[in-house]
Amino acid sequence: MPDTRLNEQLAYIIALVNKRLEDELEERLRPAGVPIEQLRILELLQNSDGRSMGDLAQRALIEPTTLTKIIDRMVSDGLVYRTPDPNDRRRVLIRLAAGGKALFKRLDRITISQQDRLEKRIPPAKMEELRRLLTEIMDS
Repeated sequence: MPDTRLNEQLAYIIALVNKRLEDELEERLRPAGVPIEQLRILELLQNSDGRSMGDLAQRALIEPTTLTKIIDRMVSDGLVYRTPDPNDRRRVLIRLAAGGKALFKRLDRITISQQDRLEKRIPPAKMEELRRLLTEIMDS
């Protein structure tokens, strides 16, 4: 019996596309030994002056307890470092270290090439419509 009902559910289709894209990205990151979560963190820190753990967890789609373990590892690897938030000494900001900047610079082409491949398969007008529709779903 075909699972047509499941294949018609928008949430399932979105999850399936996400899984395929993440699987592809994981495969391309494997030689560098970098998990997707670390790449997301590096990308989020790339153009910021530090982010709180809560902000990173939310934006990188990582559970806070898992994020703490990942950040601990990234600190040990010299990719990021912790500093007190100048506006609230009780909070800690995560900042990109020189090693993290260098790693991100090496890996950034992987996500750019994935995006380029998607844009070659989907015409620009449809790509923009897809972004708009998904953003509407997310914001509603």
